[in-house]
Amino acid sequence: MFVILPAFNEEKVIGQVLTHLKDFLNGLKNLNSRIVVVDDASTDKTGRIVRKEGVIVLSHLINRGLGGALRTGLEYARIKGADIAVTMDGDGQHDPSDIKKLIQPILKGKAKVVIGSRLLKGVKQIPWDRRLILWLSNWVTYLFFGVYTTDSQSGFRAFSRRAIEKIKLRTQRMEVSSEFFGQIRKNNLKFTEVPIRVIYTPYSRQKGQSNLNALKILIKLILRLGR
Repeated sequence: MFVILPAFNEEKVIGQVLTHLKDFLNGLKNLNSRIVVVDDASTDKTGRIVRKEGVIVLSHLINRGLGGALRTGLEYARIKGADIAVTMDGDGQHDPSDIKKLIQPILKGKAKVVIGSRLLKGVKQIPWDRRLILWLSNWVTYLFFGVYTTDSQSGFRAFSRRAIEKIKLRTQRMEVSSEFFGQIRKNNLKFTEVPIRVIYTPYSRQKGQSNLNALKILIKLILRLGR
């Protein structure tokens, strides 16, 4: 299993995120795990910090955005023959212990892709403004891809070997989250959702997309997919 973390200027938290992730993975039995950090041309100390953590580091010479980083990580997992790939954010929003829930449907042969949904855990953990953006994103994803999901923008996902081989990402930025559902439909990949806990902090909210930027991404997605 490869755990892929896109990272851009995360020097304040990436060390702690990796420490918690390694502690959890070390406790998993009979599952060989590797951590892959895609350093998306960070201009701070992110690259230096992750290299000291002894994880696999893939570095971009120029900033390619979230979509580009995820594409790099999944292509690496494909080349290395990973049986499962998990993607999670590098800003500390995700709880590593939820990985166990994410991969269970794949290990049991019940799904090829698993999405970690914040809404299945209850809306109270999500700020009201994020709920609105999420609702709009889910609607746009369904409109263009015909796939219903409760959390189209979740960065916490798990992919089977077949999904890793079939998914070919094109978008470079934040709209990649919705693009995944287009790939799920195109390749007829069975998917399911599991509830996850999200950890909102002032830092993660600052690092995450602003409400205005989220609306711009939705418009960009609509224009791109409407061609």
